Amino acid sequence: MRIILNRPRVINSLDLEMVRLIKRAFEEAEAASRIKCILMQGNGEKGFCAGGDIKALTEAVEEDIQERALLFFEEEYGLDLLIHRFPKPVVALVDGITMGGGLGLAAGSDIVVATETTRMAMPETRIGFFPDVGATGWLFTKCPRGYPEFLALTGYEMVGSECVRLGLATHLIPSSKLSSVVRILKGHAAQLSRVKSEAVHELSALIEPLSQRDIPRKSAMDAWVDTYFSGKNSLSEMLSSLSQCRLEHELCEGVFERLSERSPTALVLTLMLLRHNDGQPLDEVFHADRKAARFIINHPDYREGVRARLLDKNDKPRWKPDAVHKVKPFDLSLCG
Repeated sequence: MRIILNRPRVINSLDLEMVRLIKRAFEEAEAASRIKCILMQGNGEKGFCAGGDIKALTEAVEEDIQERALLFFEEEYGLDLLIHRFPKPVVALVDGITMGGGLGLAAGSDIVVATETTRMAMPETRIGFFPDVGATGWLFTKCPRGYPEFLALTGYEMVGSECVRLGLATHLIPSSKLSSVVRILKGHAAQLSRVKSEAVHELSALIEPLSQRDIPRKSAMDAWVDTYFSGKNSLSEMLSSLSQCRLEHELCEGVFERLSERSPTALVLTLMLLRHNDGQPLDEVFHADRKAARFIINHPDYREGVRARLLDKNDKPRWKPDAVHKVKPFDLSLCG
C-alpha cells in the first residue's frame, strides 16, 4: 500500500483529517493479507512533512477550544504508536523537510530513506512547545550518547547524510533514484516474507545497491555532544558546563545562541521529559507527552512563540519568564 501525504502547500503538515485518513489506511493494510508492506511519501518538492498544523492548533487554543487541540495530539500520538507497533514493514521516503510530526511518522517506520535534500529537526522549543510524538523516548534508542538531549533542546538541523549518521534514517539515496526505490518495492512486495523481520531485511537488501555507503563520521562533534549533553539533570548544570567549554569553540558559541532564543519553560519541560522517558515503554512515553501537551498549550509561551515565529514573524518572542533560572519548578505528575 502506498500512502501519499497530500497538502503540499503547507509541506504536508498534519491536521486531524490527515491523521485519521492515515490511520484508516494502516488499519486496512493490516487487515488485508494481500498487502505485505506500506510505503509513505509526501507530495510536492518541499518535503515529506513539516509536522503538525501549528496554526490550526493555535487557533483552537485562541478560540478557547483547547479540547480540539488536545484531540489532535491524542489521535496523532495514537497513529505514531500504531506505526511503531505495526506488524508489517513500513517504508518512509523522507525527501526534503521532515520535522516534528513528520519525524513522528518516520520514527516508527522500519526503513527510512533520506536524500541529499532531507532536513530533519525538532524545532518545537523555538515556538514554546516541546519535542513530542514520542521523541523524548525513541531518540535514546536511535541516537549516539548525548544526541537525544542535543537534538531535542537545540533543534539542530540534520541534513542528508547526518540523518543516517545520527540514526534517524536507515538509508541515504539520491532523490533522483527515489522513483527506482518505488519501482523496486512495487515489483517485489508480493514476494516478501510474512515474517516482518525477514521482510524488512529483504527490502533493505533490495534498495541497498542504490544507497550511499560512505557516511561521513564526525568523531569530534560526537565527543563534544557526549561530554556536554549526556547525563545532565538540569539546564543550569548543562549551561554551566558549556560555559567552560574550550574545545570545539564554534559549537559552544552556536549552541548558546540556539538555547537563548528558545522558551526557557519549554527547555525545562523538554529536559524533564528526556530524563523521565529514557528507557520507558513507548506507551508510557506517549502518556507523558499527553500530559505535557496539556500543560504547555495552557502556558503563555506557546501562543507567544507561534505569534512571533509563525504569525507576525518578527522573531521577537517575549517569553515569561525570560531566563532558565527564573523558571519556577512545576510538577506535571509525569510519574503518576
